[in-house]
Order: sequence, then structure tokens, then C-alpha cells
Amino acid sequence: MFGVIREQIDTIFRTDPAAKSVVEIILCYPGFHAVLLHRVANWMWLHRLRLGARFLSQVNRFLTGIEIHPGARIGRRFFIDHGMGVVIGETTEIGDDVLLYQGVTLGGTGKDSGKRHPTIGNHVVIGTGAKVLGDILIGDHVKVGAGSVVVRPVPPYSTVVGVPGRVVGARPDGDETLEHGKLPDPEGQAIEDLGKRVEELEKLVRTLADEKQSVRR
Repeated sequence: MFGVIREQIDTIFRTDPAAKSVVEIILCYPGFHAVLLHRVANWMWLHRLRLGARFLSQVNRFLTGIEIHPGARIGRRFFIDHGMGVVIGETTEIGDDVLLYQGVTLGGTGKDSGKRHPTIGNHVVIGTGAKVLGDILIGDHVKVGAGSVVVRPVPPYSTVVGVPGRVVGARPDGDETLEHGKLPDPEGQAIEDLGKRVEELEKLVRTLADEKQSVRR
């Protein structure tokens, strides 16, 4: 258990430049508390102490604002930055070295039984307020932009933005940084392209109208 705690602290130091000391992390990081409490709840769940596991997950939610079902399977070096409003469903599977920001939902799309929540690969970053819904696979090294709603599988080394989420680029370099100010805006680009096309058509119409007037004269 002490090894798990040490690894979690090292992960926070590596991921969050605001972390200043071990004491600060232990006392002031809800993502740290939520992950450790989930490890205990998940152990109880796997050993069929289901009611106790559910109760502990609700205590976890009350204390941290982060709701993780005890049945969710979470890999190593998982970090939730800030974390308020994060929801992780029962059949969610999360790989290693995954980073979530506040308001993320890893949820289902209905009342289906069995596997109904997403599977998240390794080295994935999911931005603030993003929703990943249904039994879909998010590949390794994927970045999901803030506010995106992802309902389809995403290939590895991709960047996803928008509602619904669209793949807007691949990153063979494996860079894990999620810079929201530099993410592509496919809807904005489509509107810009449409505006340019309308401007071109207006110029063409004016040219044709001028030529028609010249012929009449």
C-alpha cells in the first residue's frame, strides 16, 4: 500500500506543476484521496463486499466530489486534476498513466447490461468537462479536448474535439500535453470556409451582373 501511495505522489509531482510538497498533496489533493479510496473500494468489490464497497464510494464522493463506482478498473499512475464533478461508471476500464480534468464523465448511454462504459487506453488525457459515453475504446496516447462528447471509438495517437467528438489529427510523436488554446476547431474552420465560399460567389454574381449591364449598353 505504501508503494501505491508513493507512486501516486510521484505521479502528481510529475503531472501537476502546482504541487509543492508531499504534505500538500496528502492534505489538499482530492484526486489523490479519491484514487486511494477507490483502490480500497475496488478491493472490497472484487472480494464481494459489495455493500461496503458502494458505501465507501459514496463517502469518497462526499469528501472529494469525485464519483467512482467501485467496480471500475483503473490502472497505475492515474491522476484526476482538481476533480470536482468527475463520474466514472461501473464497467469503465482505464489504462496506465491516464490524466482526467474536472467535470469528466466516463459513462453509459442507456440501460444496457454488461459492458456499457468506455475502455480508456494508456497515456490518455481527457480535458475539462469532456464526456466519453458507451462501450467504446479510446486508444493509447489520445487527447480529448475540453467539452467534447465522444460516442465513437478513437484510434491511438489522435486528438478529438467537438460535439459529437471528431478526430482532428494524429500525433505520431506521442506528445501527451493537452494545450486547449492550440486545439483545432473543425466547426469554426467549416464556418470560415463557408464564409469564403459565399464571398467568392457574391463576387462572381456581381461580375456577371456588371457584364450583363455592359452588354445592354
